[in-house]
Amino acid sequence: MPEKRAADGGRTGAKITIAPLTGRDYEAMVALWKAAGLTYRARGRDSLESIESQIKRPTAIYLKAVVRENGQDRIVGVVLGSHDGRRGWINRLAVMPGFQKRGVGGMLVEELERRLAKLGLLLVAVQVDRGNIRSLRFFKGLGYRLHDDIHYLSKRKGDWA
Repeated sequence: MPEKRAADGGRTGAKITIAPLTGRDYEAMVALWKAAGLTYRARGRDSLESIESQIKRPTAIYLKAVVRENGQDRIVGVVLGSHDGRRGWINRLAVMPGFQKRGVGGMLVEELERRLAKLGLLLVAVQVDRGNIRSLRFFKGLGYRLHDDIHYLSKRKGDWA
């Protein structure tokens, strides 16, 4: 497991470990999503059953950032990555508010990119909701380029999907 020190200016010296996400991490992941302000669809693709099924797929690269505090591991970041055989996708990235701007998100994306590159994937894409300026800045800072020549379309089974 990759382990690095949090980029927090040495304030905590916390070691951040990046590891695969498991179904046992579900409740902590949902709590993190809510704390970070991400939309959560409990009935659809974000349900426990759905996440457990997704994790088992060979195209899923779901990672967590863990810090050890008071003898216990605490999830402070997650990224849900996947690929379609041609390109990698960053589907969800969230970092606990108290750990934002410390390099945790960058560590998660870097590890996801490393794992995708190991599979021979040379293109990684991310979708950012319109108006999410913080995420746009974050990904641009990591070298991602905003495209104005691409339209995103989707077909959903319902609003909950």
